[in-house]
Amino acid sequence: MKYRDADIDLIARMMRAEAEGEGNQGMLYVGNVIVNRAIADCLDFRDVRTIEDVIYQVQGGNYSFEAVQKGNLFYNRARPNEQRLAKQVLDYWRQQPGKYSLWYFNPYAPCPPTWYGQPFAGQFKNHCYYEPAAGTCASVYT
Repeated sequence: MKYRDADIDLIARMMRAEAEGEGNQGMLYVGNVIVNRAIADCLDFRDVRTIEDVIYQVQGGNYSFEAVQKGNLFYNRARPNEQRLAKQVLDYWRQQPGKYSLWYFNPYAPCPPTWYGQPFAGQFKNHCYYEPAAGTCASVYT
């Protein structure tokens, strides 16, 4: 996807805020979800076309990403390592379980087989990843 330097910074800050404790690999998976939401033309993401739209999307009265709401690490400057990882994701790094995932969360328990009707794609450390159900979002798989 096309992106700007500002997009690298936004993804880098979000990857760090959401998954710093899961290392580079965990941050890359979170980055996959962010990019997937920008390219997915389906479900909750029909009107989300840019990285900025994804990061600041509001659903149900709250920001989609907890880090935006709470302010923690998201509002700190991105470090060179996170910027490098963000560029890697934007240049199309994809790997399971984040490869086609549109959602992730930390259940503080075993990952459920579905989450709001979406199938489990896999787990990395504390985060469970979920892909769109078959036939509901072809655009994320292209």
